[in-house]
Amino acid sequence: MKIVITGCAGFIGSNLTEYFLNKGYQIVGLDNFATGHLKNIQHLMANANFEFFEGDIRDLDTCHKVCVGADYVLHQAALGSVPRSLKDPLTSNEVNVNGFLNMLWAAKEAGVKRFVYAASSSTYGDSESLPKVEEVIGKPLSPYAITKYVNELYAQIFGKAYGIETVGLRYFNVFGRKQDPNGAYAAVIPKFVMQFMKYESPVVNGDGNYSRDFTYIDNVIQMNELAMLSENPEVVNSVFNTAFGERTTLNDMIHILKEELSKKDAKIANVDIVYGPTRAGDIPHSLASIDKAKTILRYQPEFSLKQGLAEAVNWYWENLK
Repeated sequence: MKIVITGCAGFIGSNLTEYFLNKGYQIVGLDNFATGHLKNIQHLMANANFEFFEGDIRDLDTCHKVCVGADYVLHQAALGSVPRSLKDPLTSNEVNVNGFLNMLWAAKEAGVKRFVYAASSSTYGDSESLPKVEEVIGKPLSPYAITKYVNELYAQIFGKAYGIETVGLRYFNVFGRKQDPNGAYAAVIPKFVMQFMKYESPVVNGDGNYSRDFTYIDNVIQMNELAMLSENPEVVNSVFNTAFGERTTLNDMIHILKEELSKKDAKIANVDIVYGPTRAGDIPHSLASIDKAKTILRYQPEFSLKQGLAEAVNWYWENLK
């Protein structure tokens, strides 16, 4: 079977590409290297089952080209980051909405069986209810959140109007190997890992008591595979939280991170933490209910935060130290 993976050189996309190639699938990858890196997929280029296109999802012809003959699409390409979207909402909208629509249309035209896409926990917006359940959302708190919610609306309409099967996966704070620690919009865990390894004090936005449902990459890979292959009709044209299902404060996460890194270098235990102002558009607390995914998809997350951090620290230590 042929799978199109957009954003295949990015953090999540490259992990999905490697996983499905190892399982013998034919993979067509698309990336424009806006946030992805060639090094993430360089070792896969010699695989006869991997065909790579350098291109942009904002170009409809490119989207049509990669979807020819595809059975499934795993759509990961997007401009992430709440702060990025607040600074430049126009580009975030072009990529995350127009680009998404291009891919959805191309997939429909190509007769793709199922379109699985990266949705976001940011869709819950100002809803204060915990844990987050798929059917209860609030108002978006950032342009990024709006774009990801619009993705869900388009997917639902395409499912009803054109019959294409869609499945949205609302990712909750995904972390793990290949996640970029550099750049202005780097995710907190790889950024902090790199700073600790350099004995630099990481800066926490706020007092560290905001909490997140940190989700290791292998749990996300499992969800993509289940969403793509499940024959349960309840899966079709639905959205699922993609998380571990536990809430951890930033302070507790940092404590575990320092503990794991200190096993590699005892001096890291002495690095101080700096606290700064809270960040605009941030949701104070995030916790997913994964009951729907467990019931309908038979999802069983394998990695807790602590287990995932141990794996991630090993990868960063071996590859970036």
